[in-house]
Amino acid sequence: MKSTLELQEQLRTASFALPAALFMAATFALPLAAVAWQSFLSADGAHLSGFAYGKMLSTPLFFLVTATTLQISFGAMCFSLLLAYPTAYFLSRQPPRRRAFLMVFVLVPFWTSILVKSFAFTILLGQSGVVNQLLAAVGLGPIKLLFNRFGVMVGMSHFLVPFMIFPILTSLLKQPPELAKAAAIMGAGKFRIFWKVTLPLSVPGVTAGCLLVFILSLGFYVVPALLGGRKDMMLANLVDFYTREAMVWPVASAIAVVLTTVAVAAALALSRVPGGSSLLAGEDD
Repeated sequence: MKSTLELQEQLRTASFALPAALFMAATFALPLAAVAWQSFLSADGAHLSGFAYGKMLSTPLFFLVTATTLQISFGAMCFSLLLAYPTAYFLSRQPPRRRAFLMVFVLVPFWTSILVKSFAFTILLGQSGVVNQLLAAVGLGPIKLLFNRFGVMVGMSHFLVPFMIFPILTSLLKQPPELAKAAAIMGAGKFRIFWKVTLPLSVPGVTAGCLLVFILSLGFYVVPALLGGRKDMMLANLVDFYTREAMVWPVASAIAVVLTTVAVAAALALSRVPGGSSLLAGEDD
């Protein structure tokens, strides 16, 4: 009797998620299945074929763009970590009310369109932009800061830093303050406490943040298109090329399937990191 009531309660609870599940199935799962199906069609779409994957694997451009995507994603991950860790450490040392106020500035990038921010960077980093004017004032400019790898890194890191800050900050806040106090009583200095206690205990948050940022970086399209050069094409831009210019949709679909597979593999790795599963689920453990 009890198990029947529990089953009814579970079904009633699951019914609340049914509209969202149907919506995701209609707007995400079905289109994704259609893309996967199209990747196995022939060039004219008349019959099933391995044409798209054969074409993709025989094209040097695919391997070149894949290598570029991995390089940019790894670089953006490292650059974001360098910016995010000191910020998260500073926020973790603030009183709760001040930390809540300062978090507003971390969240500002979420409230601005990535397209608008990319155009703003063209004004800041352009040949006659504010940064180059300041560099010229001290005799160092102008320097080419746009339409190259540097511009892509700046644009992507500006968007990705908050995604790195959140898991690191959560990891730092979960550390018992008694550990640092005990180390201080034992005679350890501030740097030694950070190096031997704080940093090792924050590794799960750093790992989760790195994987999350790397997954997000793989699918970037707007920033490389607007701030990068010809050598900074990423896989999402290659999908766009085969869709709108080459008009070979099966190849574009095959590349999209590969990109999705890599992202799913990275997400599975993230779920195995301590705290990673709750991060994917949007929980604050």
